[in-house]
Amino acid sequence: MLIIEDEVAIREGLIDVFVYHGYEVESSSHGTEGLAKALTGQYDLILLDVMLPGINGFEICNQIREHDREQAIIMLTAKSSDEDIIEGLSLGADDYVAKPFSIAQLVLRVQAVLRRTQSVVDQQRNIQLGDELTIDSQNLSAMREGKELTFTRREMDILLYLSAHSQRPVSRDELLHKVWGYAENIDLETRTVDIHIAKLRRKIESDPSDPQHLVTVRGAGYRLNVT
Repeated sequence: MLIIEDEVAIREGLIDVFVYHGYEVESSSHGTEGLAKALTGQYDLILLDVMLPGINGFEICNQIREHDREQAIIMLTAKSSDEDIIEGLSLGADDYVAKPFSIAQLVLRVQAVLRRTQSVVDQQRNIQLGDELTIDSQNLSAMREGKELTFTRREMDILLYLSAHSQRPVSRDELLHKVWGYAENIDLETRTVDIHIAKLRRKIESDPSDPQHLVTVRGAGYRLNVT
């Protein structure tokens, strides 16, 4: 695990917590140094603060995603800033934790993200959406109107799960449990599902404001219309 956090007390506290829980931890207090470490690709998960000297967390997340669409990233955001949350998830972070945060909940979220590859069984290589879009789940990509679309591993896990259960709507809680790996009895206040769905619609829908493939079923959740 790599922790990129410039506040000394928070960084050292996080190192102690995750070492105690059995993780191998490296850290950085500076954005430029943190990015260089992150781009080595040797960490199972990156815990990334937004406000950093040198390069901020958003730019680090963006550059990581340009090189690696599967790297697990959790961002630490300001509790009062919806803009931070939306931007971080839009750039490809797997999840976010708002400051001030509960250590116990942060550990649960880290564990859940690290379990993600076990939560969705990828037996389906292609997802067909209408006549115009075939999604290659193995290569995290698709072609539409001659333009390549790329997906993060988290986005593809959502599409795969919705595709496997396309006969019914899937609730936010089910997605958090099955795709993010959170325990069913955990009480989370999070917008991560809604923001990921909105990001997917911008990629796969001709008109994201009037979705035809990834639709909302009022009171029930989301359904993917596959063919």
